[in-house]
Amino acid sequence: MNNRTKHSKGSVVVSIVLMALFSTTVFAQDKLTLSDGSIIEYYLALPKVETSSEWPLAVFMGGGSGNKPISFEAYRFVGLELATRGWAVVVPVSPDNRSFRGSNVAKVRELMADLQSRDDIKEGKILLAGISNGGMSALEIARQNPGDYLGVMAVPAVVRNNAQLDSLEGMPIYLRIGGEDQLGWAQQFDETVERLEGFGVQLDAAILDGAPHMFGMDWERLEPWLDEVQQ
Repeated sequence: MNNRTKHSKGSVVVSIVLMALFSTTVFAQDKLTLSDGSIIEYYLALPKVETSSEWPLAVFMGGGSGNKPISFEAYRFVGLELATRGWAVVVPVSPDNRSFRGSNVAKVRELMADLQSRDDIKEGKILLAGISNGGMSALEIARQNPGDYLGVMAVPAVVRNNAQLDSLEGMPIYLRIGGEDQLGWAQQFDETVERLEGFGVQLDAAILDGAPHMFGMDWERLEPWLDEVQQ
């Protein structure tokens, strides 16, 4: 009897891609003790280029509760890709399984400030990004201190009220929602777009036909947007 594990072609392709990404980035897992005495863990990826370059910072938040397994998945499948494109990418782990909303906003902001004190990470405006609940977190953080951010990459997210949306006037936002979203977010797309555009957001929004709630990034469309927000 042959007990060898069989791997699908898809899993082999994913493994090859991940090996390539890890070979072109500097990987770190670390934690920071915050001013309130709590601890926040995080994953960090930097482009593996032997220069004295300073990289712009992108904060990418995972979905759901933002716990460690979820955050690592966001790091592996999007964070590393973003790092190969010239960004320092941090994926924070929620300290209380409540993502980065409400009282946790201050925690992720303190983490950002600490990382920007590094010699290899640029000071100045930061890119906010997130998947699902992480996308909602990114929008909430941006509303509170919009002048600190280059833009928001919400892949996906929805906006259900007008609270503080006026603060986002002029903010570049890249929004994508799967057409077959299992949570019904595609049905909230038009309302979300109307709210954001009504408050003067620079919005790049689209429904991805046939895509589920979680989907891969369309880098051919996303890269030009990333280049633009850095300008």
